[in-house]
Amino acid sequence: MGEETVAKRGPVKARPWTWVWATAVMTVVCGGPTALLAWGAMAWDEAGEAKPADCADVMTFARGTLPADARDARCTAAHWQDTRVVAGFRTGRAGVGAWLASTYPAGEPAYSCEVGVCVRASYDEALFVDVTIAYEDGDTALVRVEAFDL
Repeated sequence: MGEETVAKRGPVKARPWTWVWATAVMTVVCGGPTALLAWGAMAWDEAGEAKPADCADVMTFARGTLPADARDARCTAAHWQDTRVVAGFRTGRAGVGAWLASTYPAGEPAYSCEVGVCVRASYDEALFVDVTIAYEDGDTALVRVEAFDL
């Protein structure tokens, strides 16, 4: 009886496509979370940043409207855990008092005011509106309406 010899095989060589798939899987496994972290960091950085907004929407949030003769209106809104909107515009000095009284009748004078008129209105202790009016030269008043919720 003779001994049978078994042919020895060399090491198994990987096919070229195996390396391609292994590289793709490692890229997804390692690169996916890294890309998600980078995207989250960029999104978190912009959270709460004030951005231009439509003045009609801003004033609706602040429970008011722009006066009919408002000009140079610029509005911004910032959203994160709460919402903060700011509207700034110029209007005629003569009608600004009547606009303020009709728009925010429940407003109370602020404790301290560094400009012509400062009023704070509160709605259900959840929405606060601060209005400041600075009288400029001539017949112009600069109005700033700032509203925020909790």
